[in-house]
Amino acid sequence: MTSFHAFPIARRRFVQGLALGGAVAGFAPALLARSTAASVSELRGTEFDLELAELPVNFTGKRRIATAVNGSVPAPVLRFREGDTVTLRVRNALREMSSIHWHGIILPPEMDGVPGISFGGIAPGETFHYRFELRQTGTYWYHAHTLAEQTGLYGAIVVEPREPSAVAPDRDYPVILSDWSDESPLQIFTNLKKLSSYYNFAQPTAGDFLKDVNRLGLGKALERRAMWNGSRMNPTDYSDVSAATYTYLMNGTTPAGNWTGIASPGERVRLRFICAGTASFFDVRIPGIRLTVVSTDGQAVEPVTVDEFRIGPGETYDVEFTMPDAGAHTIFAQSIDRTGYARGTIAPASGMIAAVPPLDDRPWLDPVDMMGAMSAMGGEHGGHGMTEMPPKARHARTEYGANTDMRVDYPRTNLDDPGAGLRGRAWRVLTLADLRTPGGDPDPREPEREIELHLNGNMERFIWALDGIKLNDSRPLHFRANERLRVTLVNDTMMAHPMHLHGMWSDVEGADGAFLVRKHTVVVQPAQRVSFRVTADAMGRWAFHCHLLYHMAAGMFREVVVA
Repeated sequence: MTSFHAFPIARRRFVQGLALGGAVAGFAPALLARSTAASVSELRGTEFDLELAELPVNFTGKRRIATAVNGSVPAPVLRFREGDTVTLRVRNALREMSSIHWHGIILPPEMDGVPGISFGGIAPGETFHYRFELRQTGTYWYHAHTLAEQTGLYGAIVVEPREPSAVAPDRDYPVILSDWSDESPLQIFTNLKKLSSYYNFAQPTAGDFLKDVNRLGLGKALERRAMWNGSRMNPTDYSDVSAATYTYLMNGTTPAGNWTGIASPGERVRLRFICAGTASFFDVRIPGIRLTVVSTDGQAVEPVTVDEFRIGPGETYDVEFTMPDAGAHTIFAQSIDRTGYARGTIAPASGMIAAVPPLDDRPWLDPVDMMGAMSAMGGEHGGHGMTEMPPKARHARTEYGANTDMRVDYPRTNLDDPGAGLRGRAWRVLTLADLRTPGGDPDPREPEREIELHLNGNMERFIWALDGIKLNDSRPLHFRANERLRVTLVNDTMMAHPMHLHGMWSDVEGADGAFLVRKHTVVVQPAQRVSFRVTADAMGRWAFHCHLLYHMAAGMFREVVVA
């Protein structure tokens, strides 16, 4: 169950959510067991049989049908070992074509699981054999590359090192954050196409204006409202889909169900956070416990200790901490739009609970999220690290059309900004600039060339595109075999976009061009420019897209051909 300001929870719905905290085969009687870490299914080895099938679930007091793997939502945790070759026999018992994409795993293109790009999908009643070698370690995940991702087809992957670490944690838990809706994903998409703000119930009001008058004075309040009215943009447009339809889950468990990981005082704990939110970013913290980030997207980073971090769809973050006492501690993951949260507990015993923080008030986006460096140079919120005006952006002719309603001429390049809603915190919040891959650039070659792409769209029509071109109207991007190139992404919108390149790593650069960190999913904040280097060492056809499911479906997607 989810608690949020605009939609009070009926008592009956709350009680049902408490009792029905997850989804496993067997329906209602077994659901309470899913609130504890010990009951999360795990599979190990090199041979796996996975079945995709419908499963009755109840997260909100209403019976609905989810898409399960081996009768479980989320899917079983798969634990692989570095260097092993694994075979996964995936049988589709659904009534429609489906697939599984192995997110972040480096593998042959025909094993990548993207219908229409790397293969034709898995037809109803058919079994597809995935086979690939594990050439990496770390935390990854798997999910449908269809709308079934929204209905429960996702699970964690842990690739363990060939030689066990001498400093392994005492407790090790994958933590999958996701969003569930009783509406079908097609209905959600249809609603957004009809009205892009369909699920946004936080439009500016007269009450907000009076608060601004008290806080800023009449003149500044009028100036602020005039700026947003003149832009025809919505200052609360953080997410397309909110808790108006979503219930946020932690390991398939509602907040009322309270997923619990067990840890005794003094034990070292690793939590492997995976964002399987189809349209949701989460801001994660454990009040009273500082978190040391040790990995992102499966890749080790130089440890950095923070109090909170933001995780976007497709990303993973591993954090470690020492259990400080014998009390319970809340794992709190509020949605970026502050309409709801996922919640769990880390405690010495099942059944223990701790106070759940209230949701933050939803702040407006800052001018820097619309105007980029033009505002940042003026000292506005979010202007961290901006000391000089960056070069003017290059806009393609295709960006001047009906598919695009906004362009940023001077995108900001500051990567030390935690993002809207996290600026000005009294505690430390992780930023992209904090992340460093040990050992430096894995491929020190200078990029031979640069490809610049603009993330844009027409928000009122719910069209999302790259350079103003939707997938159906686009041509593939071509990478030359084994070249080192730079990809620069410019976000012309006021929403953050998690961009995922399949098959190859994205080596993120700082504003000065220096290598920072290796990732597979790169979040580009509103009105921001981010560059990463790519080693095009994976021949074949690959997908490159925004990992917000409905943005991908609406056109923010390109095929990449390496040849």
